[in-house]
Amino acid sequence: MPGSPTRNGSAPAAATRPRDIRELLKAGEPTFSFEFFPPKTDEGLRKLWQVIRQIEALAPSFVSVTYGAGGGTRDLTVEITEQLQTDTTLLPVAHFCAVNHSVSELRHLIGRFASVGVNNILALRGDPPGDPLGEWVKHPEGLEYADELVRLIKELGDFSVGVAAFPYKHPRSPDIESDTKYLVQKCRAGADYAITQMFFDPEDYLRLRDRVAAAGCDTPIIPEIMPVVKYSTIGMSEQLSGAPFPRHLAAEFDKVADDPESVRKLGIEQAQRMCERLLDEGAPGIHFITFNQSTATREIYEQVAYDRLPATAGARP
Repeated sequence: MPGSPTRNGSAPAAATRPRDIRELLKAGEPTFSFEFFPPKTDEGLRKLWQVIRQIEALAPSFVSVTYGAGGGTRDLTVEITEQLQTDTTLLPVAHFCAVNHSVSELRHLIGRFASVGVNNILALRGDPPGDPLGEWVKHPEGLEYADELVRLIKELGDFSVGVAAFPYKHPRSPDIESDTKYLVQKCRAGADYAITQMFFDPEDYLRLRDRVAAAGCDTPIIPEIMPVVKYSTIGMSEQLSGAPFPRHLAAEFDKVADDPESVRKLGIEQAQRMCERLLDEGAPGIHFITFNQSTATREIYEQVAYDRLPATAGARP
């Protein structure tokens, strides 16, 4: 794979790497993890692997690789995930979408993950290619819903399966109650944990957790955090999450909108405070969106994580 360094034939320290996310969550310590996406160019791939090595030095709980809108980066997602498993000490989680795939293709890809020891899969229905909010059309030989994908993965092996959760609600859900019902259905289909879509108000996460608990479901829900490092991130976050950016927080950023360094500082401080609040409220961990850059998320990780991790879990850089 272009741009991806190897370890000169040496094997990763698999003996000390947890097998799956279930094992980590059962241990009771907070997890700290990072999300990458497959880049579009060889130069982007080279830079991604530089960031991966920087993150590897932090000894995070796990990392994940997104699948791209409509499954458009499927092959590269699979390749990067496989190499994370074989050439690093990191525990990889593969994002895996049902969109545009037949059941036989899904089975083949699940088998491919298993063949290199990838045991962790985030099961997603996925968005329609070209237009995330366009009409959903099931593949004629595919699956309709994410809970069906969860069941398929579980039938094919002892995988640790995660699903998506939406603190605000999925854009396709008619209301919050329906969205909560769909999440509980995915959990009861066999999901071991959930990772949220990004959000910026910790109360949104806490309300989601309370709704799920009230429905009789105790599946762990890991919050996903994306720090605002540029003013343009605010608008982009609304497009990506489908949730409005909190007005009170937008007002804070508006005050420093013309000062990029102040925007970045405020974004990191806000994300740090939110992480600490979520962990104090019992969140099982924090999942950071990196956009294939490590600087901001590393700063937050170093401030939040080290006082909460066991002494054996990595050294402060």
